[in-house]
Amino acid sequence: MDTKILATLEFPKIIYRLSQHAATSLGKEVAEALQPVSDLEAVKSLLQITDEAYAADRLKGSAPFGGVADIKAPLHRARIGGTLNPAELLDIAATARGGRRVKKHIGVLHEEHPIPMLQQTADQISEHKPLEDAIFDCIDDQAEVMDSASAALASIRRELRSGESRIREKLEQMIRSSSVQKMLQDAIITLRNDRYVIPVKQEYRSHFGGIVHDQSGSGATLFIEPEALVAMNNKLRELKAGELREIEKILQKLSALAADHVEDLVINLDLLGQIDFAYAKARLAHEMKASLPRMNDRGFMKLKRGRHPLIAADMVVPIDVELGNNYSAIIVTGPNTGGKTVSLKTIGLLSLMAMSGLFVPAEDGSQLCVFDAIYADIGDEQSIEQSLSTFSSHLKNIIRILSSMTSKSLVLLDELGAGTDPAEGSALAIAILEHVHALESRIVATTHYSELKAYAYNRKGVINASMEFDVATLSPTYRLLVGVPGRSNAFAIAERLGLPRSIIDHARGEVSEEDQRVENMIASLEENRLGAENERQTAESLRREVETLRARHEAERQRFEEQKEKLLLRAQEEAREAVVKAKREAEQIISDLRKLAMEEGASVKEHKLIEARRKLDEAAPEQQKAKRGAAKASNKPANIEAGDEVTVYSLNQKGTVVEIHGSDATVQLGIMKMKVALDDLELLKSTAAVKAKQPKQAASLKRSRDENVKLELDLRGENLEEAILEVDRFLDEAFLSGLGQVAIIHGKGTGVLRAGIQQYLRKHSHVKSFRLGNYGEGGVGVTVAELK
Repeated sequence: MDTKILATLEFPKIIYRLSQHAATSLGKEVAEALQPVSDLEAVKSLLQITDEAYAADRLKGSAPFGGVADIKAPLHRARIGGTLNPAELLDIAATARGGRRVKKHIGVLHEEHPIPMLQQTADQISEHKPLEDAIFDCIDDQAEVMDSASAALASIRRELRSGESRIREKLEQMIRSSSVQKMLQDAIITLRNDRYVIPVKQEYRSHFGGIVHDQSGSGATLFIEPEALVAMNNKLRELKAGELREIEKILQKLSALAADHVEDLVINLDLLGQIDFAYAKARLAHEMKASLPRMNDRGFMKLKRGRHPLIAADMVVPIDVELGNNYSAIIVTGPNTGGKTVSLKTIGLLSLMAMSGLFVPAEDGSQLCVFDAIYADIGDEQSIEQSLSTFSSHLKNIIRILSSMTSKSLVLLDELGAGTDPAEGSALAIAILEHVHALESRIVATTHYSELKAYAYNRKGVINASMEFDVATLSPTYRLLVGVPGRSNAFAIAERLGLPRSIIDHARGEVSEEDQRVENMIASLEENRLGAENERQTAESLRREVETLRARHEAERQRFEEQKEKLLLRAQEEAREAVVKAKREAEQIISDLRKLAMEEGASVKEHKLIEARRKLDEAAPEQQKAKRGAAKASNKPANIEAGDEVTVYSLNQKGTVVEIHGSDATVQLGIMKMKVALDDLELLKSTAAVKAKQPKQAASLKRSRDENVKLELDLRGENLEEAILEVDRFLDEAFLSGLGQVAIIHGKGTGVLRAGIQQYLRKHSHVKSFRLGNYGEGGVGVTVAELK
């Protein structure tokens, strides 16, 4: 892309703002080298990694780039065998550690929220933990080689500290001496040329032996190394020289270790720069409140409320532009300072940003195109040095553009045809537009010529646009109106400013009838547009109202669902409590039945059993009663006759109707007969049809044996109460079945069960007599009863 055009569209300013968001010099370097790309797939990849970084920054903040530095120069020196200083080695270790942390951060984030492209980049970062540890074990945070770097260095430094301590002790003894103090300028110990000295007055030089290392500016003070300390200072100098040699060996060793990893570390730098650059793009998008555009290579552009990124958010006026679908050229007209140039730059700059992988300050759903090039002729190019007029400068740029553009180019032309005779300028502008349009390039041009309004109106694929102007305030609104040509508004402005009405009327008379018709047409279009805009605003207001009502309805529905859930839970809890209560009452009824059987000698009457069963039914939960009542209502029989098979609702038992008594019926339920209301019965099987086919026979009553009734009852292992209830049921069934004799097996045991059963048999109405079993019948373990 031509750097001059990039500068014209102010793309370098975007690059500068982007670089300020880089966390490292590596990312800043990548940002500063950013250029638009003309390949659709490449642009999509650039935007995808920006989108991933945008999501990552929103979820977890920026990656931990702390410690990462540009270490390319130290690595190069290490590669050629140079010895690095402690600060350079510390930077290498910190950068290696920083790369490892960035890799881990992105890996963890990728598991929670997939960011495949960032993960793929981070995954290529190589880890060098042994190198990090080796350097950090030898060099501290102040870039000083530590004593622990080697045993020899630790020994030398111990001797150094010991020697310095002895020298200071010796000097302190000297300066505390009263005879020496009078010869000293100050009672202090200082250093000159790395040797310990004391300040001696000039007049005592002859009285004080040793070596003079320095003197004050006035010459009144001499810094003398006492003779007694010369040998000790010499020893210190030797130790310090040994310390430097040992440090040099350590640094050489660490430099050689770093040289082994140079290639991997250089690759890491490039990867870290790319990741930092992606996060910088994300932070710039946050700052601009920008969104991800959809990209195409069909020459189609649709900006929704696009904003110029270099104008303050509280001042910028968004524009809506569509180009490349129904029309490939837009002719923008309107007064000066109305915002035409800003709109032109907004279209070009946002296209460049998208082609560079940057989000654009526009609403979601905006679409931009990947052009092979963007050409722009914007601004006053007049040059005194080159003796070029404004017209000549613009024309030279346009000639260069026409020679380079293709059908996949975007051309932006400001004040097309300006700077020369209006008639010739407008004709030339129309010819240029025709040439660009014929080549199928996308073009947006601004102009003042009314002839171009008519051209755009009559030419297929070309559309008028204008910058809105508020005549009431005599000021532009900076809104781009596509589809409406601009009005000159000269007469209206002149009238508002106070120009005499006679002059204005005379001027209107000088305007040709054709031009007047054009102005009237534009005024009509403007009026229609304002009406449509009002309708749109009304529709938008209604839409917002509907959205509010829908949200309120949804909230009400949610509350209803929550209340319903609470009521269901409460009902279930009440039902559970009712069931527990019913079970408790049922247990009490069963207990009462047992006591009743014991008190009355097991001769519980039929009406008492019915009453007990009724109490048990009343203990059932209300929900079940209601359900049973509903079932009765829905299944009420139309006609029940004697002999019909029915279900008794209240007892949940099947039986046979014996006879009908008005609204009641006598029903045979097993061994019992009960009187039941007709509405408590459900007809299962009618015998009316069968009876109609069978010949009538004389009524007879015959008691026959039921094949299912057993001849003996085994009660071994049961307690007396349960046994008596079983005996009573067994004797009823045997009697109804016509059995003459039955056997009750109670076992020998303690004799309690035998005695209780025989006592019960003495009072039973069906028993004629009883005896113990004979030999072969069970003996004393069995009681044989003869029935009536």
